[in-house]
Amino acid sequence: MDILLNVLEDKKINQRITISGSKSESNRLLILQKLFKEIKIENLSDSDDSVHMQHALSTNQELVDIGHAGTAMRFLTSYFAVTEGRETVLTGSERMQNRPIEILVNALKDLGADITYEAKTGYPPIRIKGKKLAKSSVQINGNVSSQYISSLLLIASKLENGLEIELIGKITSVPYINMTLSLLNQLGIITSFENNLIKVNPQKNIEKQTVIVESDWSSASYFYSIIALADMGSTIQLSAYKKESLQGDNCLAKIYEHFGVSTIFGENFITLKKEKESSKETLEIDLKNAPDIAQTIAVTCFAEKIACNLTGLHTLKIKETDRLVALNDELTKLGATISVTDVSLHLEKSSLINSNIAIKTYNDHRMAMAFAPLAFKVPIQICDAEVVTKSFQKFWEDMQQIGIKVEQL
Repeated sequence: MDILLNVLEDKKINQRITISGSKSESNRLLILQKLFKEIKIENLSDSDDSVHMQHALSTNQELVDIGHAGTAMRFLTSYFAVTEGRETVLTGSERMQNRPIEILVNALKDLGADITYEAKTGYPPIRIKGKKLAKSSVQINGNVSSQYISSLLLIASKLENGLEIELIGKITSVPYINMTLSLLNQLGIITSFENNLIKVNPQKNIEKQTVIVESDWSSASYFYSIIALADMGSTIQLSAYKKESLQGDNCLAKIYEHFGVSTIFGENFITLKKEKESSKETLEIDLKNAPDIAQTIAVTCFAEKIACNLTGLHTLKIKETDRLVALNDELTKLGATISVTDVSLHLEKSSLINSNIAIKTYNDHRMAMAFAPLAFKVPIQICDAEVVTKSFQKFWEDMQQIGIKVEQL
């Protein structure tokens, strides 16, 4: 489904939006719930990724297909490796079969796991024969996707002697590692993270408890972008959020001050308000701890005619698509002067925005959502718009509530 987005009416906003639970927290907790039956989860994400995760954890079939769900692929690899007596073939979409898994597989094999490749070495599909893992220490590079590390941490307490992970070299995406450790701590599992060494104590059982998932900060990024592009005085209230968040993407609150957007924290919600015009200075920011918001920030900068240099983006090349190349191609069509490397994006100050451009989404939910706020500047087409359901089921409904006209082509 291709759609045309346009804002025909007043561009001053005053709305309230409720956003589904964090996909990152939900998928971690779903794994932990299978390992510890004492957990009850509320405000689960309604994203496709979390639906795939729930299905994978509930099926008894040997073949488990998780589609485009990268988080599910990484977390389930470790989960099935320690599920004794079960043999699983874990696969996904064509794109997923070209996303690397070898670093995680090697770490699990070092612990004693039985995992083989069904086709191309280093990539899904993989065959996993669940067994008891006897070893309790492993090394892994610190600059890899944090999902590999979190995958190991989620099963760590169920190993007989717990787990000690030594991170080699520079560590990236630390907030996502800390999110996993914080969830373990909430459950009563003892952990430590000092220098490059993470330790998780063994834990057989935990106290019965209910965990409420905070709403997704990555999803909030699109509303930050909308307020930045809307008229002065515009507000959007988003729930359910808290100031002391486990999610690294809560750095949005600080970053979007550059665009004149303030964040007011209430009881279980935040209010975004456009209080001044965007700064005309170049935005220089290292996003190694929050790479998922890079697309939103790049589009906001382009729309507000601000130059930006975004670094720390090396993990974007192995997402649903190569997000750096995709941003380069689509922003260029809109009139941007942009260049990308394997780790960075550099955008010059723009003078115009081409209208009625068809934005390709490359099976990537964040491409669709990051470009949607541009409708506050020019009419814009989004190809394969249904891709947003991967993380945000009611995204287009919320866009219409805010005042963006959504017309199916």
